[in-house]
Amino acid sequence: MVAIAAKHRVVVLALDGVYPFELGIPSRILGAADDHYEVLTCTVDGEPVRTNADFTIGVEHGPEVLESADTVVIAPVAHEWVAEELPDGVAEALARIRPDARIVSICTAAFVLAAAGLLDGRRATTHWHVTDRFRRMYPRVELDPDVLFVDDGRVLTSAGAASGVDVCLHLVRKDHGHELANKVARRCVVPPYRDGGQAQYIEQPVPEAGAASTAATRAWALQHLDEPLVLADLAAHARMSLRTFARRFHDEVGLSPGRWLIQQRVVHARQLLEASDLSVDQIAGRVGFATGASLRQHLHAAIGVSPQAYRRTFQAAR
Repeated sequence: MVAIAAKHRVVVLALDGVYPFELGIPSRILGAADDHYEVLTCTVDGEPVRTNADFTIGVEHGPEVLESADTVVIAPVAHEWVAEELPDGVAEALARIRPDARIVSICTAAFVLAAAGLLDGRRATTHWHVTDRFRRMYPRVELDPDVLFVDDGRVLTSAGAASGVDVCLHLVRKDHGHELANKVARRCVVPPYRDGGQAQYIEQPVPEAGAASTAATRAWALQHLDEPLVLADLAAHARMSLRTFARRFHDEVGLSPGRWLIQQRVVHARQLLEASDLSVDQIAGRVGFATGASLRQHLHAAIGVSPQAYRRTFQAAR
């Protein structure tokens, strides 16, 4: 008789002042992952919590379910609810989390993890609007305000609002591979992977009237990743000067064209490592890295593992 593997239990902790949209993200995204996850919601005392909207939310569970969680997601609270000290009951609730459980924060929930000392010495992110405040309060955290999420092993942090979708899709991708993550994204009608980082969402001057977008050129580049593309090729396709194209590209994506190309090549390489038996050198050629050594270097810089280790992980998952 074949044993049925237990579902990965995800417990979402809701605090007073919670944003309702972000609170629902784990259930919506992970709940669409072919029954691989069980998502529960709790509060620090099992009682309803106030939201930042004009209603409260009741939950089925108290903090005891945190003891059985494989992954804990802390939902964010409105900026005005963020305090330097943990609210009543939060430290006790966090103490219930198993040492081997994965912990994820969405948006301002990074303040909760930092206040609990869980981010000391770690790389992390939070909403760009509160990064200055975060740095003042928690100088021991290596804050990266330019990314949509940070995976630092056991602890993951994400930026504002919709980046909760990004990090939850990342969990599916990490646990079960790109194919299932892409399927979940299609079911939820969201992009499976968003370009760039938070810089593209920070308040900026409105582009001049009639300014052309670089979107068509980005789409074209994705179809030609195996070619040795340089800035001049991209600018020529967009019919812009090098300076205009580089500036507009960064305004729209939040990255330089060169960094974006590397990012996309790494993404495509990861997909091929998961879904094909091509050698590292063959994959490097398919995605536009000059050599297998170059692929190894960029993959390690992006996710901290070698191509062989990455492939073994996802072959085992399949």
